[in-house]
Amino acid sequence: MTHFRPFAPKSIITSLAAATALAMSASAGIAQEVTLRFQHFVSPLSSSPTYFMTPWAEKVEKDSGGRIKVELYPAMQLGGKASSQYDLIRDGAIDGGWVIPGYQPGRFPESEAMELPFMTTKSGEEASKAAWVYTQKYLMDDFADVKVIAAHMHGRGIVHKKGDPIASVADFQNLKLRGPSRTATLLLDKLGAIPIGMPVPAFPEALAKGVLDGGVITWEMAPSLKLNELADSHTDVAGDKSLYNLFFIWAMNKDVYDGLPDDLKVVIDANSGFYTSAWAGRAYDTGDIEGREAMAADGNIIAEISEEQTAKIRALGDEVIAEWIEDMNQKGLDGAAMVDDARAAVDVTRAQ
Repeated sequence: MTHFRPFAPKSIITSLAAATALAMSASAGIAQEVTLRFQHFVSPLSSSPTYFMTPWAEKVEKDSGGRIKVELYPAMQLGGKASSQYDLIRDGAIDGGWVIPGYQPGRFPESEAMELPFMTTKSGEEASKAAWVYTQKYLMDDFADVKVIAAHMHGRGIVHKKGDPIASVADFQNLKLRGPSRTATLLLDKLGAIPIGMPVPAFPEALAKGVLDGGVITWEMAPSLKLNELADSHTDVAGDKSLYNLFFIWAMNKDVYDGLPDDLKVVIDANSGFYTSAWAGRAYDTGDIEGREAMAADGNIIAEISEEQTAKIRALGDEVIAEWIEDMNQKGLDGAAMVDDARAAVDVTRAQ
């Protein structure tokens, strides 16, 4: 089995190189100020902006001696749609931002392996370490026209709905449920629900208007989406694996990155990679604790499906995986190898 031990030493070496390069620039009197505009599509109060994006921006500014300033724009304030984020970054409409590749079904099919049912643990940090490892093998060519800073996942996926919690597979029947990705909607369909693909910004309004009965999303997003008011129950599956997950990248326009002085490129590089991805996932873990507590504090029902019923859901998830492998094979990709490598990445990074 492959071991991924080089990350820590490389990170330390890169950080030392950044400090050395900055000192050389300062002494040479060639300081250059750079402002980078990064955009995302959620509330600035949600956990990813609070515990990852803002601290990351502050660290980049500090590590660059104030020469790089990162401005964060929430809720698509710079324009465009959440589903267009990758193209906005690639084309230079924004300097960087947060991307969910699954918002464009079929465009980045290899990323879906990490999103398959029960693929990742319920820890966003553990899942994100695996996501970075998997990305290095399968996705860097797909993302070659941007600078990938982090590849990460969220924590446990929860079913939030109006009315009683989910207690069995039968309870999914004919529920209109929001799904964030193709793989999530495939699982919801297997469960007998009516899946409706929808980016997160549209979820609260659809739930409030009765277009949806509920949806799958994380604990951490629940407070900012007012799910304490719009939903009545919140249900997790049994065990240590997540019902579903979602793959993200935190990325930068490649031309903007390439145009930076070498010492500032080093700063960006020192704040990219395996541990930065883990940081992005850890932000979800912190938010999940807060989100669950907020739902419980308002009297909403917090539930967990039994091990017996979870086993039935996992069996249906296995059917989704088998069908996904066949779909990838028809596209000329090795679906089984991607699934095996995604699982191996989860296993090998769990203890790191």
